[in-house]
This record gives sequence, C-alpha cells and structure tokens, in this order.
Amino acid sequence: LREGTSASVGSPQEAGDEAQEGVKPKIFMQESDASNFLKRRSKRSPKSRDEVNVKNRQKLRADELRREYYEEQRNKFENFVEEQKDEQEERSREAVEQWRQWHYDGLYPSYLYNHHLI
Repeated sequence: LREGTSASVGSPQEAGDEAQEGVKPKIFMQESDASNFLKRRSKRSPKSRDEVNVKNRQKLRADELRREYYEEQRNKFENFVEEQKDEQEERSREAVEQWRQWHYDGLYPSYLYNHHLI
C-alpha cells in the first residue's frame, strides 16, 4: 500500500509523471489545513454570534416577505369583495327603484294603507 500513490485508474508510468505532479496538490491538503477542516464547528457546539445574527436576519427577511405577500393577497381579496358588494347594492337599488315606479300611487310617501278597497 505504501507504493500505491496513484488514485485508481492507472500507474504513474501510464499517466505520465508531469500529469501526476499537477494532480497531487489538488487532491491532497496540507496537514494544517486538514486539521483546521476537522476543527470546524460540529452540530452540537454553540454557534458563533455572526452565525446567529445571519440566521436571524434570514428569518426576519423571510417573515417580512411572507407578511408582504399575504397583505397584498388580502388587499386584492378585500377590493374584490368590495366591488362585488357595490355591484349587488347597485342591482338591488335598481330593482327597488323599478318596483317603486311600477307601484307608485301618486302620493308621497306612498303608503299601502292609502289604497282604498272597494
């Protein structure tokens, strides 16, 4: 195993010594870099203040976007409902006005008890 320094495909003689020299630094790290890589924060260790701040900012931004979206949707729906209500009031008012014109008895205000029965 000590002799096998190449990856898995071929031997250094087949791939060429100059190509192997260029690949070696890209694959392997220095020992100090590797130890720093492993010393990074584990899942159970406490987060740094910067990490907490960034996470909180992301949550606040997401909440703000969600709030704006739902406010916009609510405003659209309220406008739609108001237009529907106005149209219904207009139709109802027109129907009442037509009924009053049809049943007008010449008196103002028109009372039903003014219709004398014979």
